[in-house]
Amino acid sequence: MGAGEAASAGPRVGVLALQGDFREHAHVLARLGAHVSLVRRPEELAAVDGLVIPGGESTVMDKLARAYGLAEPLRAAIAAGMPVYGTCAGLIMLADTILDAIAGQQTLGGLDVVVRRNAFGSQNQSFETDLDIPALGAEPVHAVFIRGPVVESVGPRATPLATLADGRVVAVEQGNLLGTSFHPEITGEYRFHEYFLDRVRSRSLSRSRNG
Repeated sequence: MGAGEAASAGPRVGVLALQGDFREHAHVLARLGAHVSLVRRPEELAAVDGLVIPGGESTVMDKLARAYGLAEPLRAAIAAGMPVYGTCAGLIMLADTILDAIAGQQTLGGLDVVVRRNAFGSQNQSFETDLDIPALGAEPVHAVFIRGPVVESVGPRATPLATLADGRVVAVEQGNLLGTSFHPEITGEYRFHEYFLDRVRSRSLSRSRNG
């Protein structure tokens, strides 16, 4: 398949489907023209050009990723430059360091950030707010936080994309990686997914030209 045919078919994007709201992400990505598959095993990861790690329970995702033999292939894909977007628990999975982790909890790493789990309290303390995110345009992004993490500190390799009114960072990017504390997949806010898909397309095109 040539580069033009690949583009017309839509980027091949996986959604990590071990636990959490992976179906919502798959729906959004399909609406945006991606060829979407659910990823639970290494061979399924190898067949995609980008990956979304959904919200859910990061401790469960960590345990299942290791049990299914996915953790090391995921780390290798991240290190090799695969575009990955993590929301809520997905952000925790991508962080280099977690605060308030349970005993033995591991991350995939890659994002030069320190993230605190459940920074906004229990599920009944969930909230919504509008965020100014210049990278996505002038219109504010309506963000829903459900037991979300917060980025406590951002290292020199990462870049904040959005902050709350109190200055806490809730969206960040670094090279091929993108993470948000909130859930754009459940609000009809597609701009983060479009931003992610642009990276997948760019990398796929670059690899086609160099391959």
